[in-house]
Amino acid sequence: MASLTRTLPASWYCSSPLYQLERRSVFFKSWYLLGPLTRFGVVGEQVGYEIAQVALTACRMSEEPRDIKVYDENSGAELKSYITETGLLFSTISDEAPSFDDFFPDLKPLIGTVDFTKLPYRRSIKYEGSFNWKTMVDGYQECLHCQYTHPSFSVYYPPTFYTVYNHKNFSQHVADPNKADDGLFLYFFPNCTLNVYGGGMSSFRVCPTEKPGVTRMEFDYYHLESGDKFEEYFKFVRQVAMEDYELCEKAQENLEKGIYAEGILNPVKETGVAYYQQRVMHLVCAQHETETESESRARDDDGHINTAMTTQLVEPTIS
Repeated sequence: MASLTRTLPASWYCSSPLYQLERRSVFFKSWYLLGPLTRFGVVGEQVGYEIAQVALTACRMSEEPRDIKVYDENSGAELKSYITETGLLFSTISDEAPSFDDFFPDLKPLIGTVDFTKLPYRRSIKYEGSFNWKTMVDGYQECLHCQYTHPSFSVYYPPTFYTVYNHKNFSQHVADPNKADDGLFLYFFPNCTLNVYGGGMSSFRVCPTEKPGVTRMEFDYYHLESGDKFEEYFKFVRQVAMEDYELCEKAQENLEKGIYAEGILNPVKETGVAYYQQRVMHLVCAQHETETESESRARDDDGHINTAMTTQLVEPTIS
């Protein structure tokens, strides 16, 4: 019998040193969805973001829709960014990230099915929640809870045949494998999503704060229609989002109280969770090993630590 995949330990959802290690191993080395070109419709308007305590600004520089640059707000340096053929802007927050094609080698054919330049920008909202960033991603990456937590959503997308297809650094969610073109639901590792259905599109970023038990949620909404049609769509997707919000706060409370420590993931229904958690585990452990080796090399012959070389190292317990 093949071994079953275990979840990340609860301690990984509650540790500040562990989060600092995640910043260096995961967030500094990833790409982030900032939005379609319609989000940047005004020349010169600065659209601000903050991901893993890195503040960045995207700005359309001219009348050419694709002339968009992304800057680090603190240093003023231009960050690596990429606009897909169908009009989605992605960015990095660090030079440590690989190229876009290396990070998402098989993404383009999938997002090539939608012309994102046809979806007008309508609204953005943001707020904080009392849960770790991974708690929210756990919920998005499975749909075992959907029928009970999202009854209105399940009417349109019954979870009976719900399937997650995992690729390198992203996952595609399909409600019915026989209707793969019925909506586009994507998770971009580590913390972005894209949901296209019902004539509109929503995307959100799960932005960790310095407190492991607090996360800022950022939502952007797009729709072909304005007025009542958009408001109807907005009300529907906000209901689904708030149902997830409440579930995540309760889950985080159980994690912090020690009610839940570690468990087994369903090998059929939780493959999306297994994929992203194992990715986090691999990157964090590799970073921890690298930094531990660097610290060892930084010791002088008398066994003292060269503090100038090890100031940035944080060594959490990984268990």
